[in-house]
Formats: sequence, C-alpha cells, structure tokens
Amino acid sequence: MRHKTVIRFVVSLAAVFSVSALSAMAMRSEATWDWYNQLNKPFFMPPGWLFGPVWTILYILMAAAAFLVWQRGFQDKKVKTALGLFLIQLILNGLWTPLFFGLQQIFIAFLEIILLWAAILITIISFKKISLPAAILMLPYLFWVSFAAVLNMSLWLLNP
Repeated sequence: MRHKTVIRFVVSLAAVFSVSALSAMAMRSEATWDWYNQLNKPFFMPPGWLFGPVWTILYILMAAAAFLVWQRGFQDKKVKTALGLFLIQLILNGLWTPLFFGLQQIFIAFLEIILLWAAILITIISFKKISLPAAILMLPYLFWVSFAAVLNMSLWLLNP
C-alpha cells in the first residue's frame, strides 16, 4: 500500500511540473524577453524573481491536492471527474505562457486566464466534495491566478 502511495505522489508532482516545464519553453527566446521588457508594466507588478518561487510552491500545492483526491480511490466516479477537471485546468495553465510570451497575444492570454480561473474554481468545488484539505490546498493557486489575471488585463490596457 505504501508503494502505491509514493507512486501516486510522484506521478502527481511529475504531471504538474511537466506542464510547467513544457510551457516554460515559450519563454526561452531572447526576442521574447526583449518584447516583454519593453512592455509598459503596472505599478503593482511584482519583481521578476518572485514568479519562480511562487509558482514552485503553487505547483507543489496543486500536486498535493491532486494526490489527496487520487488517494480516495480512482474507481470512484467523483474522483475520476475531479481529476479530469484538474487535468483540464492544468492544460489551461500550460497554455497561458505560450499564448502570452510565445505568441505575444496579451488579450488572447487574458481571455484564456479567465477560462483558467473558472476551471480552477470548478476543480476546487469538485475537490471539496472529496477532500476538504485538497480544496484548501488549491486556494492559493486561485488567488495567485486572480492576481495574474489582473496583471494580464493591466498589461493589455497599458500596451494596446
């Protein structure tokens, strides 16, 4: 039983961090950073160094939340649905970076982050029916994406 638990936790971490790694490839180009550095930024824009640590913590919390739900048993239909919703929001999470940085589509990225926010909320509601701690672990992610959506909207308004 313990072996299965460790495997589930590692798979949860791997899934979340794989999406992170794939989406980060959109930020590798020097031209991308030149474009981003020339954007007008809102006064409340956090320093660039803060994003890495925040996202690392959020990804760990997300993986832990998915793990807690998965531990309730994948044969349960509610668990399958909840993890399916988690996967959808994870895919949406992974799409934002290529839209914003890779394609430099600030408005499209803003529309996508609104979908992401809704998907996170729906996932939290679904998780709450299975594991309250899992739902609570997802709340910092929802709060950060709320802030990120405001940042995204501000960047769009400041850079028509």
